Amino acid sequence: MNIVVDSNILISALIKDSITRKIIIQCNDILLSPELMIEEIKKHLDVISEKSGLSYDDIERVMYTLLKYINLVSFNEIKNSINAAERIMGQIDPSDVIFVAAALAKNAAIWSDDKDFQKQNKIDVFTTKDMIKRTL
Repeated sequence: MNIVVDSNILISALIKDSITRKIIIQCNDILLSPELMIEEIKKHLDVISEKSGLSYDDIERVMYTLLKYINLVSFNEIKNSINAAERIMGQIDPSDVIFVAAALAKNAAIWSDDKDFQKQNKIDVFTTKDMIKRTL
């Protein structure tokens, strides 16, 4: 199954060597995320560094290790799904439209603990708890 990983999931995996990292590495599903997520993560490097105790170089190393297990989806691949994603998620949380667009374009579910995704009913959403059951 294709599953789009929300940026907060990856940020969580960057902050702490946790069950989230383990799921990313051991998951048998195809994990995906919009390329634009990388820019979002870079905006939060200070917070990630502060919470993790890692240097920027260490965060980058961990991020690129985790990205070996997550296929990045280009904007070109999702641009035709943006309008539908805006209809689904735009009124709930516009910042999540890109993840819904990726899910629509790739016929995927979404992995997120963000309750906003639960407010829509067009895309299946897995929480980390659900992913533990699927993976471990």
